[in-house]
Amino acid sequence: MIARLKGLLDSAAADSCVIDVGGVGYLVSASSRTLERLGSVGGAVTLHIETQVREDAIQLFGFLSIGERDAFRLLTTVQGVGGRVALAILSVLGPDDLAHAVAAADTASIARANGVGPKLAARIANELKGKFGGIALAASAPLPVAGGNSAVADALTALAGLGFRPMEASRAVAEAQAELGADAAVGELIRVALRKSAR
Repeated sequence: MIARLKGLLDSAAADSCVIDVGGVGYLVSASSRTLERLGSVGGAVTLHIETQVREDAIQLFGFLSIGERDAFRLLTTVQGVGGRVALAILSVLGPDDLAHAVAAADTASIARANGVGPKLAARIANELKGKFGGIALAASAPLPVAGGNSAVADALTALAGLGFRPMEASRAVAEAQAELGADAAVGELIRVALRKSAR
């Protein structure tokens, strides 16, 4: 199985690229986020690879970060989510944004991806809830807030009333809770969350 490719970018298309490794060109499918960050043709590139072997094909999926690769692996455990759909989701949401969307049950954000309807988005949010703990998220991404805290729940409701999407509200309250501590009052959480979301 191929786990990593290091070579030169030979060409790039809307949903894939060709990596030249010692004169052999590997066709690699990737998210639009990854493809946008590859650089120019002829430049050096290293991709983490997920290899999928089927009866009729061997397909390579490439990722610039291990976090994105691991998010891809999680997504493809959900029934109805193949490699193409997983890449479509990761084109819309990075791994940290996806973790927040799942934690906040923000199915609208997940459903923004091509090929993902409301039912599939709900299944993804439901089946992956609590499974993102092992994913290496960006250092700046706070962990999703704990749902058992009533002050947190009230703060999330207040931010939703102010027009925040569930994922944005979850991120802002998580950052506020990290700064203030687990026993913070709802008013403090809302104030700090609003300040942080305005940066």
